[in-house]
Amino acid sequence: MVETERENVVSRRGWVLFALMSVLWGIPYLMIKVAVDGVSVPVLVFARTALGALLLLPLAIRAGGMAAAVLRHWRPLLLFAALEILGPWALLSDAEHRLTSSMTGLLIAAVPIIAVLLARLTGDAERLGPLRWAGLLVGLGGVGVLAGPYLGGGDTWALGEVLLVALGYAGAPLIATRRLQNLSSLHLATSSLALAALAYTGPAIATWPDERPSARVLWALAGLGVLCTALAFLVFFELIREVGTSRAMVFTYVNPAVAVVAGVLFLDEPLTATITVSFALILGGSVLATARHAPTAESDPIPANAMPSEALPTDSVPTDSVPVDVDGDPAPAAG
Repeated sequence: MVETERENVVSRRGWVLFALMSVLWGIPYLMIKVAVDGVSVPVLVFARTALGALLLLPLAIRAGGMAAAVLRHWRPLLLFAALEILGPWALLSDAEHRLTSSMTGLLIAAVPIIAVLLARLTGDAERLGPLRWAGLLVGLGGVGVLAGPYLGGGDTWALGEVLLVALGYAGAPLIATRRLQNLSSLHLATSSLALAALAYTGPAIATWPDERPSARVLWALAGLGVLCTALAFLVFFELIREVGTSRAMVFTYVNPAVAVVAGVLFLDEPLTATITVSFALILGGSVLATARHAPTAESDPIPANAMPSEALPTDSVPTDSVPVDVDGDPAPAAG
């Protein structure tokens, strides 16, 4: 099958959705940084997950079959929610008490590198060529450049928290693709958010602020729940339908740049040479580490949009994590 010129063109709607996703999953680090100054970590996570679940729930119910699907897959669903939301969103929020949003976003950019290693260690039989191994080393070098100055200081614990977040973001999609193939993306997102909201209800009540948070903090919480969670998932669904899974995931390489720019512009965070160098190394390493093999001479390339929207793969997981692309390789994480 030979790709036509039409098949290679991304529509204007596709570019708009792409730009939206780059922002929606690039700014959570900024909003978390603002929110943690006014509310506890449990309140922050509860607000984000509860808002997201409430907005997505009517759509999931309308789609039908959610209750039965969740009951059939409740064990892997709990594990997925723990790795994707329950642990990471709390650790991320706590770490941003001591780290800048720019640095946090860049550290999370190492997720695709970790995902490749996890897939390899847990049964992925595909051979990693020299290019992908080079990508792993380059990306890990970027993490070292970024984290090195903080090791031995008071921020070591925060760095460890963010790296645990990256590990969770890299592992959750493996659970989704291997154990939750029959659960639709909308049901998976909605049920995971609802489980997280229920889990954090008690801790949120226990740490509820005595005084009303500032308007700045309330807007940040609303933005996290409405924009960076519920709306982001819906836009992601549409992006996959418009351009296909592989092309849709390219936006995740832009997220760290958005996180850095947002931190510099709105929070006066420094743009240092260390951040610039680590950004180049981590993003370059991620691109190399997740590169797919080129088609052989005997096989024809498959157009990215050859799959109709009605037959989207159930392993396309729309979360701020590491979805797995159509070739089975871990794709880079969302913000």
